[in-house]
Amino acid sequence: MSDSTRPVIRLLPKTDPRPIRRGAPWAYANQLVLDRRAKALAPGSIAVLEDAERRPLATVAVNPGSKIMARVLDPDPAAEIDEAWFRVRLNRALALRDRLYDAPFYRLVHAEGDGLPGVVIDRFGDAAVIQPNAAWAEVLFDVLVSALVAVTGVTTVVKNASGRTRALEGLDDAGGVVLGAVDGPLPVPMNGATYMADLTGGQKTGLFYDQRPNHAFAARLASGGTVLDMFSHVGGFALAALAAGATGALAVDGSRDALALAEAGAAAAGLSDRYATRQGDAFDVLTALAGEGARFDTVVCDPPAFAPSKPALEAGLRAYERVARLAAPLVTPGGYLVLCSCSHAADLAAFRTASLRGVGRAGRQAQILATGGAGPDHPQHPQLAESGYLKALFLRLDG
Repeated sequence: MSDSTRPVIRLLPKTDPRPIRRGAPWAYANQLVLDRRAKALAPGSIAVLEDAERRPLATVAVNPGSKIMARVLDPDPAAEIDEAWFRVRLNRALALRDRLYDAPFYRLVHAEGDGLPGVVIDRFGDAAVIQPNAAWAEVLFDVLVSALVAVTGVTTVVKNASGRTRALEGLDDAGGVVLGAVDGPLPVPMNGATYMADLTGGQKTGLFYDQRPNHAFAARLASGGTVLDMFSHVGGFALAALAAGATGALAVDGSRDALALAEAGAAAAGLSDRYATRQGDAFDVLTALAGEGARFDTVVCDPPAFAPSKPALEAGLRAYERVARLAAPLVTPGGYLVLCSCSHAADLAAFRTASLRGVGRAGRQAQILATGGAGPDHPQHPQLAESGYLKALFLRLDG
């Protein structure tokens, strides 16, 4: 039975409760009875979700101001969401990462995929960056930090409060160091390369761990040849390729700060003599490189999300097609083109279709070698397509 002291929210009579019983992580506002009491609940409140027959379904976190009004925290309607509860989930997440990786550099918590809805935690050795992207995690942030320190032993914790997801939850963008100190960018070993992660001023948490397996596969293709790494961020594919034996790499990004971190990573790994950077708009640089007659054995394009939501899907797919059309002519015959998308609104089939259309319009023929996704430290929730957002398409081009 549910805790009688907790507020209760209820599914509408015509809303099927079976998805929640089978593990669906969200209930939307248009699926719930929005009476005066439900609307008056403070964002982040812990409540019991019931079906229309008043049968308890789960313990949920409620935010009346969000389209995702209820996030399932625990299938037990009487679960106590306290530090002990956090520790159980964090220990489970840590056990998986300890099995996967021999060094503490990974995504420790991947939101719903690790049973902590809206919470992202990336670990950088003795430091961790938390993104509390849901109201309940903001309310219980101090409890989360305490549990994180107890489970992992990290001595530095940074709160990252940027991004559209927090805005959709009605949350502010006030972040910073909440425990310990950050003296500067931290070196992160990955795929034989060294990446410099800016935990307080970089994009997202400072590094994108999700591309780790795709970096490795692309690096294998790039060994012995030249590489163009578009939308490179802090070195992304280029540094991994150089570590695997690429003869030279050009990294392109719009951010001078990101390129400076990439250059520092190249220097730390002794790769500077084969590494160059170029700042500029990606579409402009792709066009300019074609005009210069530049050719590369491997070209990688890993842009930001062009289709972050369904309304942006059509325009996003056109952008992915354009990237492929501009990048394909820069690949030497028999070389490789790697195209990536982190847009959850564009599924693999749609992304692949747009990309291959762009390659075809560039007059190139392609073989599909492989497709990739995020690494296993980004586990997918089986009933949440958004948790499988990352796609990588590996092509070999002829002609």
